[in-house]
Amino acid sequence: MKMPVLVTLTAVLAVVPGCKKEEQAVSRVAQSAVSAEQKAQVASAERDKERAEFARIALPTKSRYADVHEPGAWMNPFLSFDAQWVNLRITRADANPSALGQGGMLRPTAARRQELQIRQKELVDALIALPDGAWPYGRVVAIEESPLADPKARPAIRRQIEAAIQQLNDLGIVVEEWPSR
Repeated sequence: MKMPVLVTLTAVLAVVPGCKKEEQAVSRVAQSAVSAEQKAQVASAERDKERAEFARIALPTKSRYADVHEPGAWMNPFLSFDAQWVNLRITRADANPSALGQGGMLRPTAARRQELQIRQKELVDALIALPDGAWPYGRVVAIEESPLADPKARPAIRRQIEAAIQQLNDLGIVVEEWPSR
């Protein structure tokens, strides 16, 4: 009679540590799920804040940029993607409200043009920081693969562009690809 009790006691003692390991594993999974949910909530709040920042810019007016076919004539933010950097070209608004001489020799558009090199993770913050005058067409940007990029890097650049398009569209920004596809 003592033998079956001993076997049963041994079996119970063997199962208890296994249960403890399972409880620890379940606890770790639950903690990581809570952590992931908190991160998702923070990311959602951040995205909502960014959307609110872009809401100050008017919706795009396609009739204002539909006839623009040269990158140099594009007046809104223009993004050119390379393997390492994103070149952000902006044209600041003309400070002189008079139409007299606008775009001429004394007030050239090129003098108001600025080009910055940024990392892709800084793209949204850089666009938010732009003044309202840098968006004459409304909430729309032009994007292109850098013509100077290494041909071997083109697939990686294309993935960066696709990610940027998705991110910008999610924020309510229309994206015009150059050259038009």
